[in-house]
Amino acid sequence: MRQKGYAVLNAQGVCELTGCGMDELMTLRPSWDELPPDNYLKDGGRYRRRRHSSLVVRGEAIELAPHRAHWQPLEYNALHGGMRRWFEPLTPDVDQSPAWPRLLRSLANVCSQVKGVQPWYVEAHQFRIDTEGGIGRPTPEGAHRDGVDFVAVFLVAREAIKGGESRVFDADGPRGERFTLTEPWSLLLLDDERVIHESTPIQPAGEQGGHRDTLVLTYRAGGFLDG
Repeated sequence: MRQKGYAVLNAQGVCELTGCGMDELMTLRPSWDELPPDNYLKDGGRYRRRRHSSLVVRGEAIELAPHRAHWQPLEYNALHGGMRRWFEPLTPDVDQSPAWPRLLRSLANVCSQVKGVQPWYVEAHQFRIDTEGGIGRPTPEGAHRDGVDFVAVFLVAREAIKGGESRVFDADGPRGERFTLTEPWSLLLLDDERVIHESTPIQPAGEQGGHRDTLVLTYRAGGFLDG
């Protein structure tokens, strides 16, 4: 990540990083079946479901912050920037899972190795993008930064779809790379100051609609991004 501004880990690498067994990580997966619709999509789509919670990681301590709106400025999200979007929080079965604090702490440790030990203000997003309408857009805002320090994108499930290619580009140059996360609990970790990213639309791979589930954790120093 220091060299390129991003890193990709397979599921085994995520297990080693977090100290979680794959069976522990998979206990989180059923909660994606209970995500409410995202009612803020300005493109008129109905293809996205999500939840959102905010936390603060201080060393080993993890504090669940009071529920708050997700907000980004227009400079980072041209489609939804400037909106205070209130999503339902993550459910208690996620917060109480043994794997959850290990995920949060392990990534905070990586962030501190790069930018120094400090509290990290974390926003956790569960996404399901489906193809019931024929196409789903993981990043309807296009290639973007999130206005944080680091972004972790975990692929949780990929069912009966095609597309969903991840694309990462230098924020200040022409270099870019593209690849597709296919393995459950593989990870794309991004230095948000150095790169921009997007995921291409998904389509059904067969007659039945499919979906793509991701967990996105953003880490920011100094406080949450608020309008």
